[in-house]
Amino acid sequence: MAAAVSGHCVLPTNKLSLSSSSSSFSGNVLVRLPQLSLFSPPSRAIGGKISCQSSSVTSSPPAPANSVFCSEKPQWNDFLHIDDFDKATIMKMLDRAAEVKALLKSGERVYLPFKGKTMAMIFAKPSMRTRVSFETGFFLLGGHAIYLGPDDIQMGKREETRDVARVLSRYNDVIMARVFAHQDILDLAKYSSVPVINGLTDYNHPCQIMADALTMIEHVGQLEGTKVVYVGDGNNIVHSWLLLASVVPFHFVCACPKGFEPDQKTVEKARRAGISKIEITNDPKEAVRGADVVYSDVWASMGQKEEAAHRRQVFQGFQVDEQLMKLAGPRAYFMHCLPAERGVEVTDAVIEAPNSIVFAQAENRMHAQNAIMLHALGL
Repeated sequence: MAAAVSGHCVLPTNKLSLSSSSSSFSGNVLVRLPQLSLFSPPSRAIGGKISCQSSSVTSSPPAPANSVFCSEKPQWNDFLHIDDFDKATIMKMLDRAAEVKALLKSGERVYLPFKGKTMAMIFAKPSMRTRVSFETGFFLLGGHAIYLGPDDIQMGKREETRDVARVLSRYNDVIMARVFAHQDILDLAKYSSVPVINGLTDYNHPCQIMADALTMIEHVGQLEGTKVVYVGDGNNIVHSWLLLASVVPFHFVCACPKGFEPDQKTVEKARRAGISKIEITNDPKEAVRGADVVYSDVWASMGQKEEAAHRRQVFQGFQVDEQLMKLAGPRAYFMHCLPAERGVEVTDAVIEAPNSIVFAQAENRMHAQNAIMLHALGL
C-alpha cells in the first residue's frame, strides 16, 4: 500500500494582540487573554513555532483523516455536558467568547484559527439558531461547515451511529450534532476520532447555557452569586442549568407544574456538588421574588407537540407575564432560549420589554460556540 504523507511547514510566530478595549469576564474580575495567533495552527505549538509533522499510513490502523494526523483523541475535548469541565475551564471559555466577540465586533477578519478546517453538522432536529450560529461562527473564523439534515444521514436508521462517527471523523476536524436521544451524542463521541460538540439532545443543551452565562455576565455583571429562576417545563434547558450549578455557584430555582419536574438524578447531582442553592418548586410567584433572571422556554418541545393542548391546560399559571416580572423586581431580566410561542409561555409585552435580553442570548450562541470549538480543537 502506498504511504500517505501529511506534512506541515513551520510558520512564523506573528501574533495578533487584541486591543486594550477588548477584555473579558470572570465573575467581577477583568481578565486578559493570551495573544491570539493570526494563523490556524495544525496541531500544537512548540517553542513558539508550529512543529513540522508527517504521518505515514501503512498496514497499521489508519489515523483520523482530519487536517492533523493525531494518534489519540485525548488531545481534544468533546463538549457534551457542562459539568465535564471544572469552573476554571468554564470561565476560561466564557472569557475567550467575550474576547473573540469583541474582535469580531471590531470588524477585524484576520483571526482565522479554523482556516483549512471543516465541521460536519448533524441535524436530526432542525433549528435556525443552531445552524446559523455554528455555520456563521465557524466561517467567520476561517472554517467551512457542512450541513447534514434529517434526510441526509438518518443516523441510527439508514446507518449506525458508530459508523457515521467513524466516517465523518475521516473527513472533518470536528462534529456538531443536534439529536433527539442523548445516547446518540454519547455514541458519536465514543466512536469519533475528532471532537464532538453537543448541539442539543433531549437530555441537555450545554451550548445554550454557555450562551446564557455569557449574556448574564454582560448584562447582570456576573454569573456567580446570582439568582436564576426558570419557569416552565423541567426540560433539557433545566438539566443544563443544574449541571452548570454543580460547577459554578449561584442560586437556581425551577418552578414547574407537578409531574413536570426535571430529572431527579440530575437534581440530586447538582445538590450533592454542594456548590449552589438548588430549589424545585410548584409556585412560580414565590420563586421569582428577588430574581436576577427569569427564564422561560416552550411548554412542548420538538417531539412533544402532540401533548401541546394538554400541556397548555396543565401549565396554566406558569406563563411569564408582566405581573410575574413585577414580582421578580425591577432588576430582573427576562431570558428565553427561543423560539418562543408568544402568548403561551410568555407574553408579547415581556419579550418586547426593555429588560428582555432574549436576542442578546441568541447572538451569543455564536460567540459562546466559537469559544467552545476553540477549546475543543485546542486552539
